[in-house]
Amino acid sequence: MTIYTGGCQCGAIRFRVEGELRDSSICHCRMCQKAFGAYYAPLVSTRGAGLSWTRGTVKKFQSSNFAHRGFCSDCGTPLTYEAPDGVAIAAGAFDDPAALPPTVQFGVEGKIGFVDRLHALPGRLTEEDVEEAPFILDIVSYQHPDHDTTTWPAEKKS
Repeated sequence: MTIYTGGCQCGAIRFRVEGELRDSSICHCRMCQKAFGAYYAPLVSTRGAGLSWTRGTVKKFQSSNFAHRGFCSDCGTPLTYEAPDGVAIAAGAFDDPAALPPTVQFGVEGKIGFVDRLHALPGRLTEEDVEEAPFILDIVSYQHPDHDTTTWPAEKKS
């Protein structure tokens, strides 16, 4: 059986999905744009698989008469889209989001025109900004790692 894990940015919420995940999508509707604070929402349906929350409790906002949006109340990470047809998890919240490439786009009536051209933009490595933002050389991440931990935050070494 395939097992997927993931969680929020701060580590207060963790989840586990057991089973095959086949329905990975991108939604362009305005409600998803607002919920994710992004041009679109990448979501993975958990229908037919076993979803369990292994750490913390998802806070929910009722975004419509049918849907709830789950998020971490500590760090704000968007985590779920919950509707009568099941629960979908934010693709980026999985520990290995590359394992779940989208197969369909929904809400294309709300798609922002430039989204299809994002791949043509110039790309730069983070370190290439060091002249304009020298602080990037001293960044220490407090983000939860992309794997389960027994406790979090990790104990700091003296």
